[in-house]
Amino acid sequence: QVQLVESGGGVVQTGGSLELSCVVSGDGSNYYSIAWFRHAPGKELEGLACIDSIAGRTIYGDSVRGRFTIPRDNAKNTVYLQMDNLTPEDTATYPCAATNFPTILRNGMAYWGKGTLVTVSS
Repeated sequence: QVQLVESGGGVVQTGGSLELSCVVSGDGSNYYSIAWFRHAPGKELEGLACIDSIAGRTIYGDSVRGRFTIPRDNAKNTVYLQMDNLTPEDTATYPCAATNFPTILRNGMAYWGKGTLVTVSS
C-alpha cells in the first residue's frame, strides 16, 4: 500500500507562482512514478505532469508545458509541482498519484492522494 499526501495549495494572484508537494510513503514507494492531476469545477480530471522513479524522465500535458515543472527529491520521498504564471483557469484541486509506468492518463494510476486546492484570483 502506498500513501500520498499533498500540501502547498492556497490563494495566489494572477501571474503568481506556487509550489505543491506530494509526500509518498509505504511499501516500495520510491519505485513508483508520480503524476500530478487537477480537477476544476465542471471539468474533467486533467493529467498535468509525471516523473519516473529512477531516471527522472518527465512527461507534461500540453496545457502546462513550459509553465509547470515536476522535480522529485527521493531523499525526502517528495515530488513537487512548481507552477508559474498562474491564471484563474488554473483554479482546481490538485491530487497526485502513483503509477507503475510514466503516464498522465488517469487509468494508469494505482494510488491517489486527496488533493490540495489552488485558487488563482484575477
